[in-house]
Amino acid sequence: MEKQLQSFVDLLPEVNVIGEVNKVVTDVTADSRVVEQGSLFVALKGAHVDGHTFLAKAAQAGAVAALVENVPEQVPPGLTLLQVKNVREAMETVAPFFFDYPGKAMRMIGVTGTNGKTTSTNIIRQVLESAGFKCGMIGTINVMIGDESIVSHNTTPDVVDLQKFLFRMKEAGCQYVVMEVSSHALALKRVAGIEYDTAVLTNITEDHLDFHKTMEDYRDAKSLLFEHLTDGKKRNKTAVFNADEPASKVIMSRTKAACLTYGMGNDNDIYPLAYEVGAKGMHLCLHTPAGDMDLQLNITGKFNVYNVMCAVGALLAEMISKEQIEKVLNGFAGVPGRFQLVEAGQPYTVIVDYAHTPDGLENVLNTARLITKGRLWVVFGCGGDRDNKKRPIMGGIALQLADDVVVTSDNPRSEDPEKIIDMIEVALKPVPEGKTVTRIADRKEAIHYALAHAGEQDVIMIAGKGHENYQILKDKTIHFDDKEVVEEYWKGKKK
Repeated sequence: MEKQLQSFVDLLPEVNVIGEVNKVVTDVTADSRVVEQGSLFVALKGAHVDGHTFLAKAAQAGAVAALVENVPEQVPPGLTLLQVKNVREAMETVAPFFFDYPGKAMRMIGVTGTNGKTTSTNIIRQVLESAGFKCGMIGTINVMIGDESIVSHNTTPDVVDLQKFLFRMKEAGCQYVVMEVSSHALALKRVAGIEYDTAVLTNITEDHLDFHKTMEDYRDAKSLLFEHLTDGKKRNKTAVFNADEPASKVIMSRTKAACLTYGMGNDNDIYPLAYEVGAKGMHLCLHTPAGDMDLQLNITGKFNVYNVMCAVGALLAEMISKEQIEKVLNGFAGVPGRFQLVEAGQPYTVIVDYAHTPDGLENVLNTARLITKGRLWVVFGCGGDRDNKKRPIMGGIALQLADDVVVTSDNPRSEDPEKIIDMIEVALKPVPEGKTVTRIADRKEAIHYALAHAGEQDVIMIAGKGHENYQILKDKTIHFDDKEVVEEYWKGKKK
């Protein structure tokens, strides 16, 4: 992939060019560490780092030009500067252009919402692959390009990395891309240059209010996916809504696309005729516009009824047959870290889940209660440098729904773990008779405590990190996997 530098100049309004433009650009990046010969370096101003301070480093690594807001006193030799008023806005224009707008060349399915995105997108991808389509997927756990898996660092990558992934998917022959689309990505325009064909809303519950400030702002960020759905040249756009989510009615009024609804009521396009939740799976009879589906699923919980309906809605919007959907759903084994049963030879049940929001924690604990014959344990914490308003809310949910609560660390980041726990513990007093609350900041010790004290008919829910195999501390990131901690504990017990 390469383009003439002059083509970028022609693309950007009111650009001030400093230096020679007769050059060839072979890559675009905002990370000075990966600049190579021929790169256009984007000097972004972030919260902690200013890309302008890396102009010399970028030039030394081979950058031929840089997108900047400020011109330094000394321009690095050989580096052409494209000065604009707003580098971030210019990047949103430049990145899709350089990669030839791959998000317009493939069928794009975007799934947004607080919870349920990962399970829903995984179902959609597996059904599409089974139907014979080569499919890319971008999400919380990983990026999939066909069978190739790349670990994710953001639910939705920044605009440059996202366009690179989409370009690779297009070059690999992908016909579809299924994406988790975060509220941050929509608000910060990371999805610039993408034209979606089908957009889906799972739900909107308390999360990310450190960024969005209010639930209305959070909803409005999600709404952008649907408001712009009919932009562009593609035809037959569909918006799929969870009708049991109050925000759906508001957002539905803002889209010009055809709408499909799912929910518990029989006035929806997709709704359950009946479902029976078990410990390791559930039976679900589903009404759909394509006919009723009789499903025996290897995932469980009412929240997964919604995830299945969400995925079915998107697939039907893409004209995938009822038979093809049923075939995959009847063998779908779930997603790592999403209500994942851990089998380590222990006498009780251990479940690992990513639930890190009030709604997510409530959902998994309610489901766990259905399969609990003894006491229900929950081990959880809250992330640092993130929405702190949800901390006491999650504490209250844990105390209400579990019998034994162990409060610990999640990813404390720059915050003091003990102070995070203090905020959670506000809702954990007084402790009702018959319940226990234990505070252990070290997550490994907290998990060990629950494993050591649980009875044979108990269920232990370890919530918050799910698939993550790391823990972010103040000065470092360490390897940490909840599932591994359980397995290693019981391996040691057997010796």
